[in-house]
Amino acid sequence: MMKILKFTAFFSLLLVFECHAAVLITDSWVRAIAPGQSVGAAYMTLTSPLDSTLVYIETPAAGSVEIHSMTMTNNVMKMRKLEALPLQAGKPEKLSPGGFHLMLFDLKSPLKTGDKVAFKLCFKDKANKITHQNVTLPIKEAN
Repeated sequence: MMKILKFTAFFSLLLVFECHAAVLITDSWVRAIAPGQSVGAAYMTLTSPLDSTLVYIETPAAGSVEIHSMTMTNNVMKMRKLEALPLQAGKPEKLSPGGFHLMLFDLKSPLKTGDKVAFKLCFKDKANKITHQNVTLPIKEAN
């Protein structure tokens, strides 16, 4: 009986850990902008341990942040706002120039190389539980 209780307690702790597991955020950066620009872009790779959805992003550096997709069709570039970005468990989702990315509108100050920008990313899991992750991204020149 004691072995069953220990196993049940361990399994319960594992489920709690898994439900609160953080999304791995790598290759993150913000594009430096020219003086006078009021719009910027941020990029990163998101790998979630569970199926989840990126539903909201905010930063004190901008008035608003939107998730965008960019595609090229018949030599015409199309950009559109997404309400959310689904993340499949264990599958990296790359936000990069020319694809998915974050658009920063109404910038409070110029995005200068060497500075950093703080973000709060909000994810929703299949049970509609919202979790938040704070990250700080370096500002770099585009390669």
